[in-house]
Amino acid sequence: MSLADLLIRQARAAPDRAAIHHGLDVWATHAQWAARSAALAQRLRGAGLGPGERVLVFMRNHPRYLEVMWACWWAGLVVVPVNAKLHTREVEWIIADSGARWGFVTHDVAPAPLAGLAQQIEIESALADELLAPADDAFAIPVSERDAHALAWLFYTSGTTGRPKGVMLTQRNLMTMGLAYFVDVDPVAADDAIVYAAPMSHGAGLYAIPHLMAGARHVVPASGGVDPAEMFDLGWELAPLSTFAAPTIVKRLVDHAEHHRLDEVQCARAFKTIVYGGAPMYVADMERALRVMGPRFVQIYGQGETPMVGTALSRAHLADAGHPRYLERIASVGIAQTPVRLRIADADGRDLPVGAIGEVLVQGDSVMAGYWHNPQATAAALRGGWLATGDVGCLDADGFLTLKDRSKDLIISGGSNIYPREVEEVLLTAHGVAEAAVVGAPDAEWGETVVAFVVAHPGAAVSVTALDTHCLARMARFKRPKHYVFVDSLPKNNYGKVLKTALRERLASCETDTLGVHGR
Repeated sequence: MSLADLLIRQARAAPDRAAIHHGLDVWATHAQWAARSAALAQRLRGAGLGPGERVLVFMRNHPRYLEVMWACWWAGLVVVPVNAKLHTREVEWIIADSGARWGFVTHDVAPAPLAGLAQQIEIESALADELLAPADDAFAIPVSERDAHALAWLFYTSGTTGRPKGVMLTQRNLMTMGLAYFVDVDPVAADDAIVYAAPMSHGAGLYAIPHLMAGARHVVPASGGVDPAEMFDLGWELAPLSTFAAPTIVKRLVDHAEHHRLDEVQCARAFKTIVYGGAPMYVADMERALRVMGPRFVQIYGQGETPMVGTALSRAHLADAGHPRYLERIASVGIAQTPVRLRIADADGRDLPVGAIGEVLVQGDSVMAGYWHNPQATAAALRGGWLATGDVGCLDADGFLTLKDRSKDLIISGGSNIYPREVEEVLLTAHGVAEAAVVGAPDAEWGETVVAFVVAHPGAAVSVTALDTHCLARMARFKRPKHYVFVDSLPKNNYGKVLKTALRERLASCETDTLGVHGR
């Protein structure tokens, strides 16, 4: 069975039901969605794209994101979703690595041709209108047969070497994720609606799968992003919304509700379920969210390698304030979702007892097939059928997982992953920079911010402005440092390795206003 069959099922069963909204306006019924995706699938095949070929999607949130995704699956193609905040050079590397020949873009993120693409389609152009002109009979256009283990979603996640890795997710992986949503996250009915404010290139877009399974509606804000006032208005007008949100988005929604003195009933009219994840959620922030907006939150923990499936902290757990270990539970990321098993292991892969801290391992049908053209990284991540997450945590006697730290130096800022090595490599190409080390610092709004410790060459003049300009020309804005600390040397061990623990301790002992600072 193909993911495209989910759309065909709804187009047959409820052809005239509104399926996609752009703001308050109906963009497509299920029948119209199917007709457009089927037509595009046929035209992609006619252009010579065969099953298994990759198609880049480099777009801001847009209703056609869904139509393109399902067209690719209808044609047996692989979606390569790209973060709309990435720098052109980073996107072109992904194009080269994935071998994508066609790409769909929005003009704001790709105003110029991207190197490596044979065909670049601006999604709001006349050519896109032509390619998505609906088929007269969508059901007459066959779905390309793909087995459960066929690649469907090639998601690039940053790697510790400074280059991203292509996570290979199969039809089975995504079907598993979709079905797990109903069991572990939230039941969905046909009159429900999900709003895409977080990037559709990430987990928010994948949650289209369970909502299509249920025949629910899909809402893309007219703004294409996170505007709390707009999201509340959409919920009040269309129906209580569900959404996936990084903790930064949750905070903005709570701030809005509190500022406008919205009570729990008004919040419930706007939002049915807010699923949060992708970055740490502080206990105090969740207590405030529950106090202001009521019991409409569910936490999930997963990775690109096991998409949106790992653990879940349910609405019931978050509402059970009378439990004797309530504070410990809301500081956790919940219990294993139905399709997976969890283990905590030591450095040699041996199981650790309850309460002991070690690496989190995951096994199940949601776990990736491997990394694209990277057998070494695949072997390191998939050990004996278990995914080594690189996250460090512990399990309590009831099966609740609490994350303690990361074995990698990953920084999560605003729900986006940033790897220090990638930033360091850019800084080291700047004029006058001899050494650089990047760490994350706690931040109440973003979860973490990027801090760069910089050593200049003797006699060289290096400024915050020059480094910021250099970084912005070579990487996505969200990855560049927010703070710079100029030092004479970096702390190192006997082998010359930079001691980042010492750098973090230094940050913890000083005030932000002693650092070189610029706006985000």
